Amino acid sequence: MNRFADKVAIVTGAAQGIGEAYARALAAEGAHVVVADVSEKGAVVADAIGGRFVRTDVSDPASAEAMAASAVEAYGGIDYLVNNAAVFGTMRLDFLFTVDWDYYKRFMAVNMDGALLCARACHAAMAERGGGAIVNQSSTAAWQYSGFYGLAKVGVNGITQQLAHELGSLGIRVNAIAPGPIDTEANRAVVPAGMSEKIVRDRMALKRMGTPDDLVGMCLFLLSGEASWITGQIFNVDGGEVFRS
Repeated sequence: MNRFADKVAIVTGAAQGIGEAYARALAAEGAHVVVADVSEKGAVVADAIGGRFVRTDVSDPASAEAMAASAVEAYGGIDYLVNNAAVFGTMRLDFLFTVDWDYYKRFMAVNMDGALLCARACHAAMAERGGGAIVNQSSTAAWQYSGFYGLAKVGVNGITQQLAHELGSLGIRVNAIAPGPIDTEANRAVVPAGMSEKIVRDRMALKRMGTPDDLVGMCLFLLSGEASWITGQIFNVDGGEVFRS
């Protein structure tokens, strides 16, 4: 398939893991991909897929604006934005009532506000192309006790729904993917192996953890014209971990 030929996509947090899988899949279907990440590993991914690396701190408005400007300079516009960047692999485990306040603010600035800042930076260029699509990375943590990580994902869901209404008249659709447990290096660094095994055994309808490739199909679908009348929705891709009515 070549659904994204000559389209321009920005994927944040694409230096590894889920974001890298999204970037590689978009490039494989013809998109020009901007790999946006604070890590210089993003340059390796960009080189491998023939894309462009832009060092980006999604919590910094100026950095988000520079990311968007770089995409426009290189490729003439922006069609798609995938807000995947997050603090996760180095996440501290703490309670809302005890976590260091400066750490909490930094965490929320990346994991929640970053999606809004990048959308603010990109939406005008997307509108100039006649519209486009944004996919935000949520999590099933939004519907479970997961401390400030879950709280950030509740915020991402709210941002998704609000922006869908604010940007719909510009032809920009906004949806979110809520993954369940995904077997990545970052996940293994945060979640003890015994806990992951217990989650799979006790919560999952499909008795395995997901992989980044399990999320790719939903991301590409939501960006594509096949989803042209879908916006403001949060889609669980979670192996049956969470059931919502």
